[in-house]
Amino acid sequence: MLRIMRFSGLLSVLLAIIVLSPSLQSFPPAEAIRSSHLRFPTSPHRFSFRKSPAIRNAADCAAIDIDSSVCNPSLVHVAITLDFEYLRGSIAAVNSILQHSSCPESVFFHFLVSEPDLESLVRSTFPELKFKVYYFDPETVRTLISTSVRQALEQPLNYARNYLADLLEPCVRRVIYLDSDLIVVDDIAKLWRTRLGSKTIGAPEYCRANFTKYFTPAFWSSERLSAAAFRGRSPCYFNTGVMVMDLERWRRVGYTEAIEKWMEVQKSDRIYELGSLPPFLLVFAGEVAPIEHRWNQHGLGGDNVKGSCRDLHPGPVSLLHWSGSGKPWFRLDSRRPCPLDSLWAPYDLYRHSR
Repeated sequence: MLRIMRFSGLLSVLLAIIVLSPSLQSFPPAEAIRSSHLRFPTSPHRFSFRKSPAIRNAADCAAIDIDSSVCNPSLVHVAITLDFEYLRGSIAAVNSILQHSSCPESVFFHFLVSEPDLESLVRSTFPELKFKVYYFDPETVRTLISTSVRQALEQPLNYARNYLADLLEPCVRRVIYLDSDLIVVDDIAKLWRTRLGSKTIGAPEYCRANFTKYFTPAFWSSERLSAAAFRGRSPCYFNTGVMVMDLERWRRVGYTEAIEKWMEVQKSDRIYELGSLPPFLLVFAGEVAPIEHRWNQHGLGGDNVKGSCRDLHPGPVSLLHWSGSGKPWFRLDSRRPCPLDSLWAPYDLYRHSR
């Protein structure tokens, strides 16, 4: 169930009613991208966030030691990237998870970074948060990344999720990976309990999407490539911004190497144009444990060019995802927001300079 924090004024109430309407139009998926024309502070000291509200577990939550180790089997593990451009979005995402979790003290966050000094900022914003910061070396993928339709898609941190099984402790057997441009409006523990069965990842699938557009004509015309990639599979598009990942199985099979091999093929054969998404599709499409669409109401950032306003897909909402070029914090600051951006605003802890 969508639980929306308090809004002030009648307009906000009316907006919430619109959001819950099942008659709203559905739109095709769009991959989350980073806006290359914008400039951001290069030091975390230039950001200022309000301290988050106190977090407390409900009475029926399992007892968690305040100094609980990352290996505690009772924890829910969530991985998110942190960088200067998306920092405001990441902080809002964390805040939303805590506000809607029945057992927020049982959530452990794994932050992937390629820039220094972000740990202290997180600590000052979320004093009670259980988290660890992991440095992802951009050189790990720099030689594997090929040019894309947008320079923003070439950022090395976009590829950090490929290496979660290597970066996180071996005792972390499962993790929820989330993009930075979303908010969770339901209990994250529900997503954590997703049954993956024999699959390595779970995600909402969109089998009506035009799957062919994610790869070049050269790929589809090559029997050596396309037939080999999807033989015995019925591939469907899925958005990699929300995934439940079985890291134990990932490590055992060696999926990081499988993704890297397709990135090497891309360097020589040019089989896709969209950055970090297609290698995931090549390895996993058709082998994904299905998750309800409510857990990725994506595309709210509009298309990848104009960032036009979008409505929700029909049905219930547990997670709102501003994939696409329009981000709510940019649009709100420019005073040209889309209607649904007002749902993101209550979780924003950014302190504007006066």
